[in-house]
Amino acid sequence: MGDINQLITINDNKLEVLFKGDEGPLIIILPGMGCSFEEWYEVIESVSKTSRVLTFHRRGLGRSELGEGIHHTESAAHDLTGILNYFQTEEPVYLVGHSYGGLCAQHFAKLYPERVAGIILVDSTSVELKELEKLHLPVMNEDSDASWIERCLDYASKDKGELAEIIQPSLNEKHRHFPKAVQHHLLDFQVNPSLYKAMASEIKEWTKDAEVIVRLGDFPELPLIVIGRDKDYTMAAESTNGIPQWELRVFEEKWRELIMNQSRLTSGGEFIIAEESGHSVFLDRPDLVIDCIHRISRIEK
Repeated sequence: MGDINQLITINDNKLEVLFKGDEGPLIIILPGMGCSFEEWYEVIESVSKTSRVLTFHRRGLGRSELGEGIHHTESAAHDLTGILNYFQTEEPVYLVGHSYGGLCAQHFAKLYPERVAGIILVDSTSVELKELEKLHLPVMNEDSDASWIERCLDYASKDKGELAEIIQPSLNEKHRHFPKAVQHHLLDFQVNPSLYKAMASEIKEWTKDAEVIVRLGDFPELPLIVIGRDKDYTMAAESTNGIPQWELRVFEEKWRELIMNQSRLTSGGEFIIAEESGHSVFLDRPDLVIDCIHRISRIEK
């Protein structure tokens, strides 16, 4: 297949798709909410040497059209199905879902178990995410879903120039090691008004999405690796953000519990802690993600 980065029409919307690699198992990377697949540069470059890698920007992200209707995990799953059909992919694929992308991966696996060979959930949003809302965290709870949605809709009403002044897009240390073209794409990604409209819809729907996924029944018996962040590393990184240490610990302990629960979705699920990593495991520990992809794609079913 070689390298493809193009817009293709899926379900009446143009979606930005990256397809890289010539042979080997097909790895599908599903990035998190508000995240570009460009951030997976190091993982994609490495894995595509021995496998084919396919990833895409959900509606409203990157160059993908926002389109009409609700943006939720089911629409992402249906779009992925359309993309696989577009490329005439018939063999089962390996899903790698990070954060909200992990919730999308779980939805896809329950809708189309016959199309999935294995799954890696990378610090994934849990179908039990309501448990996080029950925590008594006065400072952290000030940044509620409602306030997040309001902020996203405000950003969505701006143009790129206005967003650039408000957000002041920047790159972190890991991003600065990427090629200049990738860095430029990452900066431009942040000032796309449709990104924030899509995010507002995804945030509004994700609690209901989780309930829908649960109602779809048991998780299929598939090879499963669940990667969770290092809670102590994360707490240290967040310690300067004005959040009380006790709140950070309560939240991180519950998050760890929910991540560990995901490893029990199948009888042979494996749980791994990404030491020295925060939520963006693919940036902090790309070596671990790459190793897990190699291992799961060689598991005999």
